[in-house]
Amino acid sequence: QVQLVESGGGLVQPGGSLRLSCVASENIFSIYVMGWYRQAPGKQRELVARITSAGSRTYVESVKGRFTISRVSPKNTVYLQMNSLKVEDTAVYYCNAARPGVDRENYWGQGTQVTVSS
Repeated sequence: QVQLVESGGGLVQPGGSLRLSCVASENIFSIYVMGWYRQAPGKQRELVARITSAGSRTYVESVKGRFTISRVSPKNTVYLQMNSLKVEDTAVYYCNAARPGVDRENYWGQGTQVTVSS
């Protein structure tokens, strides 16, 4: 059972930056796809960014050019650097680890709140 712990959320003004961190309990980056999702009040959870075991990155259109996903394998940590934050980025952000082809190996962190407000 992989455990994921997020941190780094908070309150920031529009145009500001935050960096989210997700620490995994095991060294899984060579196997799992790591992703950041978010869920705003009254909306469905959506994929924000993900990075495959090969290092390929994808982003939802609304964050392209502003957010960057990265990982540091020796630290078992995945980051989401968020720049030029907008009010509409306000949500609970969740870290996810998914093993391709194995549906039962899909793990979530507890979430961290990001609030963008003036």
